[in-house]
Order: sequence, then C-alpha cells, then structure tokens
Amino acid sequence: MKRPDFEDCGSSQRQPRLTKSEQMARVRTSDTAAEVLLRKRLWREGLRYALRRRLTGRPDIVFVSARLVVFVDGCFWHGCPAHYTTPKTNDDFWRRKLLQNRERDARVDAKLKSEGWTVVRVWEHEVEKAIDRTVARISESVRSARRPQGGLPRSFESRLEKSHLSRVD
Repeated sequence: MKRPDFEDCGSSQRQPRLTKSEQMARVRTSDTAAEVLLRKRLWREGLRYALRRRLTGRPDIVFVSARLVVFVDGCFWHGCPAHYTTPKTNDDFWRRKLLQNRERDARVDAKLKSEGWTVVRVWEHEVEKAIDRTVARISESVRSARRPQGGLPRSFESRLEKSHLSRVD
C-alpha cells in the first residue's frame, strides 16, 4: 500500500508527510525543554554556569569554578530504564544505537573524570517530574565540588600552586 504524500492534520491545510530522516533531523540536540527548564531553575537558585564549552562530550551545563559538568540525558536516546521502549521497526539498528550511546557516555565520563571534572548525569524525566530534587542534587554536587574535603576550593588551590606562596623554602 502506497502511503499518501500528505498527512491530514485535522485542519484545513494538509501538511506534507515527513520522511523518517526528516523527522529525526528535527530532534533537538541542545536547548531541549528539559535543559532549558533545568537551567532556569539552577539560575534562580543562584548557581551560575556556562554553556557550550568545548569539553569532551559537549556537556549541557558547565560549572567552571567547581569543575563540574551536567548532562541531561534523553530517556529515549540514552535508554532510561524506567521509560525506554524499543522502536517497533529496525530493532537491530536501535539496539546497536543505544549500546553505542551508552558506551560513548561511559567513555566521555571517564575522560572528563581523568581531566579532573565531576560528572553529573540526570534523566530528562527527572527534570520534568522531580525538578526540585534534581536541582537540589546538582546544587549539592556543585557545593561539594567547590570545597573538597579538608582543603581550599579548587580554584584557589590551582592559583596557589601557580603563585610564589606554594613554594616551601
């Protein structure tokens, strides 16, 4: 059966039917609704962050002074255990794609940690359904990353190492 070239959207205007490739091209990779919501709430809490830093994995939110990055993982693309459902078509492709995404996430986390960054990953549904808890978790992570156990904040330690004050004569 040949599919129609236009889709009836229930309005007087008919929309051209998009190919699967065109549909996938419209999926946002940044500034998703969950990311924007999370950023607004973090900003309201007084947490200042950077966006679009050139770091491994392109984190969604970067707290530079705390050396902490946040990734908002989409439930579909990263295989949320609570919400992921395998598409009905092209099962092998999607299984491999999900596996590759998870392996890439693990490599990115390991690389960032080896570079001294703290990595926090939150599920898209955590932002949408439990924003207060998610913000509190990130806020606590930022605060603890800024003040390591028994020492100065990391930003002061790095400046101290570069200064003459760190030399012992």
